[in-house]
Amino acid sequence: MPPSPLKNAEESAQNRHARAMREELMVELDDALSAGGIRQRKRSHWRRSLAYFVAERTANGLRRLADLFGALLLMLFLSPIIVGALLLAGLRGGGVVRRERLGRWATRFYAYQFEFPEGSFSARSEFLTQMPSLVNVLKGDMSFVGPRPIAPDEEFAEKRIAWKRYNLRPGLLSLWWLRKRANIAYGTEANLDMEYVESQNFWGDLGIAARAIPAALVGSGSSVAPPHIQFLGVKIDNLTMAEASTQISEMSEEGAGAQVSFVNADCVNIACEDPAYLKVLGESKLVLADGIGVRLAGKILNQNVRENVNGTDMFPILCDTLDKNGRSLYLLGGKPGIAEDVGRWVKEHHPGLQVAGIQHGFFTPEELPSVTAAIRAAKPSVLLVALGCPRQEKWIAEHAAETDAGVLIGVGGLLDFYSGRIPRAPAWIRELGMEWFYRFWQEPGRMWRRYFVGNFTFLYRVLRERFRMRAAERAEVENR
Repeated sequence: MPPSPLKNAEESAQNRHARAMREELMVELDDALSAGGIRQRKRSHWRRSLAYFVAERTANGLRRLADLFGALLLMLFLSPIIVGALLLAGLRGGGVVRRERLGRWATRFYAYQFEFPEGSFSARSEFLTQMPSLVNVLKGDMSFVGPRPIAPDEEFAEKRIAWKRYNLRPGLLSLWWLRKRANIAYGTEANLDMEYVESQNFWGDLGIAARAIPAALVGSGSSVAPPHIQFLGVKIDNLTMAEASTQISEMSEEGAGAQVSFVNADCVNIACEDPAYLKVLGESKLVLADGIGVRLAGKILNQNVRENVNGTDMFPILCDTLDKNGRSLYLLGGKPGIAEDVGRWVKEHHPGLQVAGIQHGFFTPEELPSVTAAIRAAKPSVLLVALGCPRQEKWIAEHAAETDAGVLIGVGGLLDFYSGRIPRAPAWIRELGMEWFYRFWQEPGRMWRRYFVGNFTFLYRVLRERFRMRAAERAEVENR
């Protein structure tokens, strides 16, 4: 049967379209590969390279001008303090010292600093100590913001990253310093330097400089402090994030059902009104300081908190420690599906860590025996319990023996964060110590009382304790 005229017309149309496409492609190739086309591409590439070069030079020039004028203004504004500090240092046997450092492209320069005698009140003032370095900023050896200036003999474990950091001038302020002061520097200094080098820009530097002000006033970073502090009846183990993770891993090997509790300002408020919860905290193997409220209370009561050891930030470090030591993890809590999502996160980021089991937190009292039996059968090294404070701490104290877990930790909303249900505050908000406000913004109906009533209640209680301590100190002095 001969093809229909309609089918022949369709095939002819398709052939004409294909032929037109081939001709158009050949014209484009001819234009692109011709001498004129090659010259045009070269000119376009040159223009793009020139634009990038001009933009980079302009940005570097603006940065240098900002450093220059900023250093001049600060030196003029702070000149009475600088002169006073210089005279004070001279009277006490100190003065200005030069310390050799590595600058841009690893060139050596001398950084100027104040050196105060041991025991001087100014010996602990990082602000005063670094003032003479403004001269280095004027000279161009340093910038206001950049990687920390390191000594020539200082070893950097990651050589590739170490050399990349030399592409920029070292700074009076660094991302590493900022996050240490804010107690959120949980990565290595080399990794934070790399993060800064790859994202550095003029506006980002202004942001770091602005965030450094509250960090310097409120933050303290890890420091030497008593191993334990106590206020409002709550005893806290004054550990760093790394120390807490190591201790938890070691306790999990013993398999003794040890309880670990985190306390923030809200937890302390609850403990002041709930004797049963306060008793549980007192019997916990570890009680860890969580949040800016507890750190601020430590400052008011002259009991320095070494680090903000909150469960959400500690979780990756703990997973890494458990992974290296061959431990296992059990996840209990959250809505159905939440713990499963966290289990997938653990397997993706820590594939060597065994997730021994998963159980949502919406089980009935009748289902409790089967839940504890499943945990006992899994024999987890660490059991994370996310049932909310103080319910989770009381649950752990009551059922730890039934689970046979090595360590049981109340972790609050940790599972919600790592499941992705609730996004975590950006790093810059945490650097400012404003994560609490971010949580309020996410759930104002649930969080307003906790933060706007609870925080003021907590501050009132801390100040009242401070006044009582001062009264007791005065009475002790009078009785001598």
